[in-house]
Amino acid sequence: MSGGGHAAGVPGFPGGTAVSHLQVYDWPAADGQAGGSPHLHTASAEGYVVVGGEGALETLSGAGYARTPLRPGTLLWFTPGTVHRLVNGSGDLELLVVMQNAGLPESGDAVLTYPPDVLADPAAYARATAIPAWTDFADAATAGAAMARAARERRDLAVEGYLRLRDRVRAEGPGALAGLYEAAVRLVRDKAAGWHHHWARGPHAQAEATRGHVAGLAAGEGGHLRDSAVYTAESPPGPRRNGMCGTLRVWDLDGAHPVDGHG
Repeated sequence: MSGGGHAAGVPGFPGGTAVSHLQVYDWPAADGQAGGSPHLHTASAEGYVVVGGEGALETLSGAGYARTPLRPGTLLWFTPGTVHRLVNGSGDLELLVVMQNAGLPESGDAVLTYPPDVLADPAAYARATAIPAWTDFADAATAGAAMARAARERRDLAVEGYLRLRDRVRAEGPGALAGLYEAAVRLVRDKAAGWHHHWARGPHAQAEATRGHVAGLAAGEGGHLRDSAVYTAESPPGPRRNGMCGTLRVWDLDGAHPVDGHG
């Protein structure tokens, strides 16, 4: 849901995370609730800070089914394997999203809750999930309409599978998620080997840097303090992106740079 990495020599966003601004879809689904596409992440945790509007987060996890109210100031997060569905109760629900392992989720970490026959067929899954590119269309209005239509169709298919799964979890408990988890592993298995570098240059590199800082300070050394600096990243120009849960403003962490000093 958020920017992918950082430029060479530029420290990544704290914790190797990424951040984006999400306006949750206000399209009603089959059950009458407006909101995003239910899905899970296979390797990354995700956190929300609600900055506007009200709604709820529906989840299916090892704890079963839960519905958590969302209102301005709410902070919550969830671990890999948690099926999550954002419900836009007020029509104007907005969140700041903090995503673990910057760049990794964009590499295919997420799996949507399509019906089992779609999850079992990688080609069908890819067709259902694809959003056309702006460059496929002659003008911005046509592109925007086509991309929104594809995002809504994707959302509706994910909700279809989710509603069946939610009923099973309520009746049978968390064990009903086993089939989805098996399908998710099959879908990401071939991609997962390519995710290592996101972890290595992000959270692992930052943890190692902190280990060195702490060891140096304990030895009475603070050379790293002389390298202190302020960094920023911009959001790419153009329209907001169609994400799984809503439209996104994404900060370009790959283009992060030091803030120029001036008094």
